[in-house]
Parts: sequence; C-alpha cells; structure tokens
Amino acid sequence: MLISKVIGTVVSTVKHPVYQNQKIMIVQPLHLPGDKPDDAFVAVDLTRSGVGDIVLVCQEGGSTRQILGVKDQPVRSSIVGVIDSVNLSDV
Repeated sequence: MLISKVIGTVVSTVKHPVYQNQKIMIVQPLHLPGDKPDDAFVAVDLTRSGVGDIVLVCQEGGSTRQILGVKDQPVRSSIVGVIDSVNLSDV
C-alpha cells in the first residue's frame, strides 16, 4: 500500500476492456523531505477520488484484479481509500 496524491486524470477512447467504465487517475507517491520521489503512475479509482486528494493505493496486481472481479488482465494498481489526514511522529 502506498500513500499518494492524485495529480491528474486519464481520458482514453480506446483501451483494454478491463478499463471500460473505470475511472483512471494519475497518482504520485508521497515521500518524506530529503527522500527521492518515486515516479507517478496510473491507478483505477474505486473511491471517487479527485485531483488533489490524498489516497491509499494498492499496487499489487492480484489484489486489484480480485477487487475488479477479473483474472489474467493487465491491471496492477487501484485507489482503495481516500485519506482525511496523516500524522507523523518520532517513535
């Protein structure tokens, strides 16, 4: 699971059938100050999130395929939650 920020949407008229009727978003994993940011990637939105939302992303294909009810399809990442707040503290 990754905590990420939704930074954009994907609009496509031609796509694999597994993506039909699915909202696809571009997400940027969050990182701590001083850490190198990971690359942004696309994820199927299962939560009705929007640009600017902080979200929880499942980046494991088997879990995403299970949620979507498909098998052996080219899908890897899904947004599974919208995060209201995050608090970091020294432990």
